[in-house]
Amino acid sequence: MRTLLHNATIVNEGRTVQGSLVIEEGRIAEVLTDGKPLSAPCEETIDATGCYLLPGVIDEHVHFRDPGLTHKADILSESRAAAAGGVTSIMDMPNTLPQTTTLEALDEKLALLDERCIVNHSCYFGASNDNYRDFARLDRSRVCGIKLFMGASTGNMLVDQMESLLRIFYGTDLLIAAHCEDQSIISKNVKKMILMYRGDPDAIPVKRHPNIRTTEACYASSSLAVELARESGARLHLLHVSTEQELNLLTNEPLADKRITAEVCIPHLLFTQSDYTKLGARIKCNPAVKKKSHCQALRAAINSNVIDTIATDHAPHLLTEKEGGALKAASGIPMIQFSLVSMLELVDEGVLSLERLVEKMCHNPAQLYRIDRRGYIREGYQADLVLVRPHTPWTVTADCIQSKCGWSPLEGHTFQWSVEKTFANGHLIYDKGYVDDSYRGEAIRFNH
Repeated sequence: MRTLLHNATIVNEGRTVQGSLVIEEGRIAEVLTDGKPLSAPCEETIDATGCYLLPGVIDEHVHFRDPGLTHKADILSESRAAAAGGVTSIMDMPNTLPQTTTLEALDEKLALLDERCIVNHSCYFGASNDNYRDFARLDRSRVCGIKLFMGASTGNMLVDQMESLLRIFYGTDLLIAAHCEDQSIISKNVKKMILMYRGDPDAIPVKRHPNIRTTEACYASSSLAVELARESGARLHLLHVSTEQELNLLTNEPLADKRITAEVCIPHLLFTQSDYTKLGARIKCNPAVKKKSHCQALRAAINSNVIDTIATDHAPHLLTEKEGGALKAASGIPMIQFSLVSMLELVDEGVLSLERLVEKMCHNPAQLYRIDRRGYIREGYQADLVLVRPHTPWTVTADCIQSKCGWSPLEGHTFQWSVEKTFANGHLIYDKGYVDDSYRGEAIRFNH
């Protein structure tokens, strides 16, 4: 069947232009702009007047908690949230139970994604101190990269031996996606905080989280990762950069010329240290949300091309797991359902352009990870698309949240943009509040 998306404002590859698009057999068959006529009739027409048509968002950084942590989230529930948020492709992290650090666990994770995920999918292979020999045995067409924890976080997959780090950086030409926080600095800060609060670790409030996972801890670890990447020639992608200082390690050359790249995540673009007073542990994540100056610098770095991609670090926990102080409350925020509308709000505020948003959330992830035929509105590409409508105010309430954890730090916030329809491989997976969870997305393929 041929489906015509008629009269949309298409945002793609630096242009915003009025036009239409034809979906056929899961792919983009025709892009009708600049007066190009329709080549043949369509059986179905969707009137997109007043909507913007974007490539589906590619979220390179999610924690869907499956297998082993499914009391708080699972692949089906979180891919429902992705579909509702205009996200059509995800890359899942390895800190599950079991951890995705063996070839057997990787095969099981990929099979689960095939079985349960509504959107298109891949996952990382997790580095450990001793599994580098397995890198050469990975299916490079299905694995998006190597996840390296150079700082301890949820799941404690810390790689902290220099010999192991050298083997990892010199041992693969797959993308190394690194979580960078220096654990020795964090441990020293924890001891200082416990002394400050008279030996009671439970008394340390959540607002002290940035005083534990500090700018210094981030910069020290990121500096080491960049040094190792430069010496080895490895492809390094710094995940969730959260400080102004780390930006000095990066360049603004064209993405195609970079071997060292960087991601910023939605929480570090939306929240600042002052928000702990109102939101508390709901915005506790690793690395920590920090002062306003860092947030401003990260926003500027999107426009200067120092930051290459925008992702979520979607990381659900139950609210009961978010209780307690800076040391006890779980770190992680569910963000995938509201990432696109949050960035569209920043477009309205003048922080970035709509074309830049599409570049950082769609085009650049596709280019950086070498994804096959996704991330752009091009004839012959998979029809991963999202229609968004401006000037349609709605408020985030608990009953609209798709994530299994059932909460969001954005509850009560009113957005002016709405996700109207989401297509994965030409299939309508989200339509004005309805998620088709009978559909299963495709495995993302990579052109390594």
